[in-house]
Amino acid sequence: MNYIWEAVGRQPPGQQPSGAETIQKLCDRVASSTLLEDRRDAVRAIKSLSKKYRVEVGTMAMDHLLRILQSDRTDTEILGYALDTLYNIVCSDEEEEPEENQQKQEDDLGARFTEEFIGEPDNITLLLTLLEEFDFHVRWRGVKLLTVLLKSQCAPVQSIVLVSPMGVSRLMDLLADSREVIRNDGLLLLQQLTKGNTAIQKIVAFENAFERLLEIITEEGSSDGGIVVEDCLLLLLNLLKNNSSNQNFFKEGSYIQKMKPWFEVGDDNSGWSAQKVTNLHLMLQLVRVMVSPVNSPGATASCQKAMFQCGLLQQLCTILMATGVPADILTETINTVSEVIRGSEVNQDYFASVNAPSNPPRPAIVVLLMSMVNERQPFVLRCAVLYCFQCFLYKNHKGQGEIVATLLPSTIDASSMSAGQLLCGGLFSADSLSNWCAAVALAHALQDNLTQKEQLLRVQLATSLGKPPVSLLQQSTNILSQGSHVQTKVGLLMLLCTWISNCPIAVMHFLHNQDNVPFVSFYLHTHTYTHTLSHTHTHSLTHAHSTVFVWLQEVELLRAQLQSQSAEIAQLQREKHQLLRGSDTTVSVPIICLLNISVLKSSNPSKELMEKELSSATSSAAIMQTEKSKLQQELQESKKEQDDLLMLLADQDQKILSLKHRLEDLGETVRSSGFLCDTNEHQQPPKITQRPKRKAGHTDLHHRHHRLRQLLRQSPTPRGRPNRSRPDKRAVGGA
Repeated sequence: MNYIWEAVGRQPPGQQPSGAETIQKLCDRVASSTLLEDRRDAVRAIKSLSKKYRVEVGTMAMDHLLRILQSDRTDTEILGYALDTLYNIVCSDEEEEPEENQQKQEDDLGARFTEEFIGEPDNITLLLTLLEEFDFHVRWRGVKLLTVLLKSQCAPVQSIVLVSPMGVSRLMDLLADSREVIRNDGLLLLQQLTKGNTAIQKIVAFENAFERLLEIITEEGSSDGGIVVEDCLLLLLNLLKNNSSNQNFFKEGSYIQKMKPWFEVGDDNSGWSAQKVTNLHLMLQLVRVMVSPVNSPGATASCQKAMFQCGLLQQLCTILMATGVPADILTETINTVSEVIRGSEVNQDYFASVNAPSNPPRPAIVVLLMSMVNERQPFVLRCAVLYCFQCFLYKNHKGQGEIVATLLPSTIDASSMSAGQLLCGGLFSADSLSNWCAAVALAHALQDNLTQKEQLLRVQLATSLGKPPVSLLQQSTNILSQGSHVQTKVGLLMLLCTWISNCPIAVMHFLHNQDNVPFVSFYLHTHTYTHTLSHTHTHSLTHAHSTVFVWLQEVELLRAQLQSQSAEIAQLQREKHQLLRGSDTTVSVPIICLLNISVLKSSNPSKELMEKELSSATSSAAIMQTEKSKLQQELQESKKEQDDLLMLLADQDQKILSLKHRLEDLGETVRSSGFLCDTNEHQQPPKITQRPKRKAGHTDLHHRHHRLRQLLRQSPTPRGRPNRSRPDKRAVGGA
């Protein structure tokens, strides 16, 4: 610290100046000193205090440091001190690990001083000019300062660099620097500079960046290289991703052919370092960028053709079938091969011919499917195999036919494992993820291929011993109706939708089973798709509205029927009371007759006539008692029918309430009126204009009532009384 006191002067004993006072005196010395040595010492002193007193240095010394960069261009030492001080101001200390709040404060300070620095665009231009200096301290510290400015305020700095004369070219010269420290930091600077800016990406590419970066990768050992290879690959990804112009330039410059040596692996693949895994992962991503499905079809096809012709696809398939490859590299290789062969007939045919180095040799597609239906394999690996299978069958009718042919009875070879057998095994296994993967894979074998949809209908499965075989279509619907896992249901539904779409024969086979349509209707009514398939949300919601509309119509009909039945029951009850009153009156007639007969027994010698009258009265009473029992039984049945109708109405009300809750959960407004169908507001509910017909039991009941009245009117006892009135009275009086 002696040079600080020499710069600011000795203080009297016992008086220690504060940090702000010291920095202010140093700034005054920088501004007023005429000797270069004095300014250099003052700037060096400010640099030593810049980390501890970051706010004070940034507030008081930034303008003085910028003037030093402009005026003292001839002295590289003072330039180095000034650049280093500015770097300490705008950058947080990376060597320490501050707490979260402290880190946030330092980041805010860095953003504040960065905005102040780039507020004057000439400061960035001045910094780009200083990068032309060959002196190590000036150039290296200038690169570090510009890198941290880009990290803090990327877009504004990019805009200034883009309009600066020869700004990007000066930065590209850093890759040609023989000093590796400057070259490596130049790579980091270009990474930040090319993020999300297509114009700068094009300029960097046309500044011969591809050639220089591939040379550095080769010099550093390709995939076996260190962190420098990783930085080069990240920069290449920035230049090529979502930039069709640079992709075309990369292809036309024959740089695809130079990527083949990257993927040469030996027989012993054990003990891969973490850096090698990272490097190879980035290399595979670089290949995928060139053949990504989001690129234009023509550009993708030309890159796929170039990769096959130069042997890059063959090299990737070698890694695919090699042993000892790490799981994440194998997964990324599968994804890369998938996109290299997607939609390319030549590449798909080559992939179909690749065999795994096993005894006996097996096709690569069979080996991959074995991994897909194996529940012990990682999830991402199984999904990558499914994606590879999809890309293999994309626009590949020949491949679809070969896959379906392995399922047909005439081509099944029991001695070897085929793709079709693996798919069937996965489709009906106990692992729900295997069910989903196999169903989706089989659906891709039928995609837009009517011939294979019809051929697959021939597949018969033996479910168990002693039972006849069932078709694959029927077995799929059987499993779907057995209440399996959600993944299994979704996969089977996707398979069935693809299968019967635009295939009348498959539709006929599906409808042949009478249980299929009610089962699907049940699924639609319970809105299973709303919970399992997010892409059918709108369709399910519309169907829910229509279902509610139909059910409400049924409820209105049931209510009308219930009201009619209630009226009929009330009428029957009134008639019952009337009949009961009439029965009591009628039953009293035979009793009077019996009393009269008992009196006549002593006076009337005609015994047979008396017995006939008694028999007639008894039969009339029995008939009326029987009719009364029948009426009571029919009344009980009517009450039971009314209870059943009430239970049915309650069940329908419960279903409507459940549907209302489901519609509210889906975000739809539910009206409180009789009908809830938003999509059919113009339709009025049907009105019931006719009263339901009476049931046969009710008609018979009325006939019985009428018959009973006739019997009562035709009873012999009342009819014979006028003939006996006089003799009875005389006999009584004579007695």
